[in-house]
Amino acid sequence: MSTRISILLVAAIGCLAICGFCQAEGEPEEAAPAARPSLEWIRVSEDRSHFVGIPSGKRIVIWGVNYDHDDQGRLLEDYWEEEWETVAADFREIKALGASAVRIHLQTARFLDGPQRPNRENLQRLGILVRLAEATGLYLDLTGLGCYHKRDVPPWYDRLDEAARWEVQARFWRSVAEVCKSSPAVFCYDLMNEPILPGEKKPETEWLAGEFGGKHFVQRIALDLAGRTRLEVARDWVKRLTAAIREVDTRHMITVGVIPWALVFKGARPIFYAPEVGGPLDFASVHFYPEKGQVDAALAALAVYNVGKPLVVEEMFPLRCGIEELEQFIDRSRKCADGWFSFYWGATIEENERKGNLGGAIMAAWLRAFRSLATRLPGG
Repeated sequence: MSTRISILLVAAIGCLAICGFCQAEGEPEEAAPAARPSLEWIRVSEDRSHFVGIPSGKRIVIWGVNYDHDDQGRLLEDYWEEEWETVAADFREIKALGASAVRIHLQTARFLDGPQRPNRENLQRLGILVRLAEATGLYLDLTGLGCYHKRDVPPWYDRLDEAARWEVQARFWRSVAEVCKSSPAVFCYDLMNEPILPGEKKPETEWLAGEFGGKHFVQRIALDLAGRTRLEVARDWVKRLTAAIREVDTRHMITVGVIPWALVFKGARPIFYAPEVGGPLDFASVHFYPEKGQVDAALAALAVYNVGKPLVVEEMFPLRCGIEELEQFIDRSRKCADGWFSFYWGATIEENERKGNLGGAIMAAWLRAFRSLATRLPGG
């Protein structure tokens, strides 16, 4: 129920063919088109029910993709310096599919060279990415604090205790927000992909929770409750990181993408969107992969996260159900959802079809459906 799904799907159905990308000459700044689409700032409506554009006041519905890795499984920071035109071309392809937003996953170690040393090179590259989004007319969901490749996690970061680790995470977000604070292209800051908490019986020993397809997508925010409740730990962590962002950026929205425990365990209630935890969060983000024949159950679980704020399905894909059922889930979730993100891994519909395998055929069919669905959204 995270971006790991894309890795598992790729491994399962042989979708690892490398796409041919056009390589452009010139520096990254030159890859952007000269004419820049006008992007409004996005805010939560006054009645807290949906998103609106500023200054128009018109309702905005988000339709986006996770750009979490390429066909080779490489993370964005693995290739965005040497293959910038690949990134620029992918953004143009995403826009052509009718998407309005891209979810980017930023790795902690790529933006911090030490507990107190931000990586200026990658922060500058992030600034270029923001300008690319502006030029392409795409909003960015900036998801941070990734440790997806365990081999890239520096030993100094793993050795930190909880308080020091949270301080480093706060420094990460202050640095990112400083770069992004002036751009309307930033839709939101997502504090972490699928954070989890330790159990009540015994402390944990690892910050990362499990390996999926060679990557770690789920991360603990604490190893030991130390006499606190899970709600208290979640509350203090959210408060610490949102406060760090608000020190430099008071305009952009903040969220956190969570595992839908209400879908996994009947009767489960949200932790990060509980009233005593989610106050500083502007909207709810949850990750959903409906099961075959279980669209009603998925919709019932989604309703649990309708907590009086806009609601975004930040991950979805026809992995455990067919395309038709996923379309039903999307159409029927319009009553409570204000945005949806699927996946794009750097291959167009035609490139997927030319792969000649099942994985390519599934992705091509889904991207066609995704493009068609974009025209049925409000304002599409």
